[in-house]
Amino acid sequence: MTGGVRTTPVVVVTGLSGAGKASTLRAMEDIGYEAVDNPPLTLVDELVARASQPLAIGLDARSRGFDAPEVIAMIDRLRTLPGIAARLVFIWAETPVLLRRFTETRRRHPLAPQGRVVDGIEHETSLTLPLRSHADLVLDTSELPLAELRRVVTQQFGLQDGAAQTGMTVTIVSFAFPAGLPREADMVFDARFLRNPHYDPILRARTGQDPDVAAYVEADPDFAEFYASITSLLRLVLPRFVQEGKKYATIAVGCTGGRHRSVRIAERLGAELGSDTWRTTVVHRELTKAAMSATDAPLVERTLSSVASGKV
Repeated sequence: MTGGVRTTPVVVVTGLSGAGKASTLRAMEDIGYEAVDNPPLTLVDELVARASQPLAIGLDARSRGFDAPEVIAMIDRLRTLPGIAARLVFIWAETPVLLRRFTETRRRHPLAPQGRVVDGIEHETSLTLPLRSHADLVLDTSELPLAELRRVVTQQFGLQDGAAQTGMTVTIVSFAFPAGLPREADMVFDARFLRNPHYDPILRARTGQDPDVAAYVEADPDFAEFYASITSLLRLVLPRFVQEGKKYATIAVGCTGGRHRSVRIAERLGAELGSDTWRTTVVHRELTKAAMSATDAPLVERTLSSVASGKV
């Protein structure tokens, strides 16, 4: 509610088949949105005009009349409507992960019903690429368990109050530099110069969420100045992001293994920015990946082997 005028959130969810669009829509339905999946593109304006509650609309390459430039024009039109807060969310995952998911479910790719799944993925990626660059939020589900996806949806789109609908959400991601930078990062901080708990045999197997590891990291003589510099910079930059119209900002903190130093800093930043009234989400990329690897690794190897042999 702003100035007595009711604002209706409208979230258009699109992306790659198998990346989690349906799961995202179900999660949004659970938090109070009316979810409509794959309506004809020509009916979206009417759906929005008749919306009596927050609305989530799923669109992808299967939707009747789907055309990326048309979807972009529609989103831009919705953003100009009074009383409507329209956002575009793009859901994607890396190709090996999508291949694995189609193998697990034994489903055919909608754009390659008689051909190889990998060809359908490549075709759909090229069709939807303009939407990814136009999206307010790009959500990578490659290493995101369903429970974590639901938590992120609740954090990003929860309807608890007006500020939750209109304010910027800040996601803090911990990661390992050798595994690559988070693609969605707006700002990246390097914590590798801090002393590493990995070399302490007692702390090695723990993570930055452990109080002893946190104390070890923060005991580094340069930690206090480094952390103060980060928070000072963020308090300068984040309000400017809001002025530019950004709805989401991703702050990435990396170290060598993504388990100790970056995790501790991400945890502390999440708590501190949250106390500054920012809506925050903390994601530990490497910890999530490690939790999934034990059960997923054999299946990933079989899937990649099938791709190499042309069986997928």
